[in-house]
Amino acid sequence: MLFSKNISPKCAYCKKGKPVDGETILCKKRGVTLPEDACAGFRYDPLKRVPPRPMTPNFSMLKDEDFSL
Repeated sequence: MLFSKNISPKCAYCKKGKPVDGETILCKKRGVTLPEDACAGFRYDPLKRVPPRPMTPNFSMLKDEDFSL
């Protein structure tokens, strides 16, 4: 999923953008933008993309007999 070709463009993970703070991106092409913005000059940088956190498992449904042989 990280290296997929079907990534929706966002300035937050573009090669041309640098994060200034959590709310703005400094783009070489457009200047100061929001992380959700994008332009035609978008170039995907997989190292800038943070994948969603995996779901935490729900162990409350398990019983003691599930752990015995």
